[in-house]
Amino acid sequence: MRGNQTWIIEVTLLGFQADFTVECFLFGLFSLFYSFTLLGNGVILGIICLDHRLHTPMYFFLSHLAIVDMSYASNNVPKMLANLVSKRRTISFIPCIMQTFLYLTFAHIECLILVVMSYDRFVAICHPLHYTVIMSWRVCSTLAVTSWIFSFLLALVHTILILRLPFCGPHEINHFFCEILSVLKLACADTTLNQVVIFAACVFILVGPLCLVLVSYTRILVAILRIQSGEGRRKAFSTCSSHLCVVGLFFGSAIVMYMAPKSQHPEMQQKILSLFYSLFNPMLNPLIYSLRNAEVKGALRRVLWKERPA
Repeated sequence: MRGNQTWIIEVTLLGFQADFTVECFLFGLFSLFYSFTLLGNGVILGIICLDHRLHTPMYFFLSHLAIVDMSYASNNVPKMLANLVSKRRTISFIPCIMQTFLYLTFAHIECLILVVMSYDRFVAICHPLHYTVIMSWRVCSTLAVTSWIFSFLLALVHTILILRLPFCGPHEINHFFCEILSVLKLACADTTLNQVVIFAACVFILVGPLCLVLVSYTRILVAILRIQSGEGRRKAFSTCSSHLCVVGLFFGSAIVMYMAPKSQHPEMQQKILSLFYSLFNPMLNPLIYSLRNAEVKGALRRVLWKERPA
């Protein structure tokens, strides 16, 4: 930083500020949730790679979602777990900013992947005869790569805008990780530009995609009701309802966190909301897809019993 700007060497993550016994309990609980997150998404990713029947656009995007969920949780949770059982809860400023950047990147990617998955289901159900042409592997790859690149660039914009600010304390972040709104509170300069860009990004990356998802699934619902086959209607509704569960959990908590008036959400409530979309949602995604998706459950059985001796 130049001029009279101050560079913070390290900051303290205050975390949940609970009793030692409570924090030990939270450490065990969140460790279990984190293990389930890695195991569940790892299993989803593994069976998609191993079962050729799942080499379709829908599961191609689902594999990206599993990678994002594991990365998302791994960016935030390990430091939170270490702080729960440690008296020294500091983090160097550069790793803190890197954590913010990665957190934003993975959050943006998840939003875009969920939109692409809803479009995939829309084409599959509403235009089944043209599905293989519209959702070709070239189109799928382009959509996935574009989502990653755009998310990276948007997170980079937020990070650059943070680094232009002078930081002069307090050197404490009242959160369990370097969440962007909490980091901005460390700045001793006007953060209006940052707040405006965050709000604009939320409109573009949350509200816009959510509207597209709702439009897609409204048309899907109409198409499902026209399906004559009871089995076909059941299969289509089961797949789409699982997608809607994921969409509702992620977009709902993120919109409340970043677009609702902050005065209505005390800091502890913001921490709980952050936990929801950084730990609970990545853990629930594989459960929702595996328990409500017959193809995933069938693929898991085939993989588990493939090498079973006669």
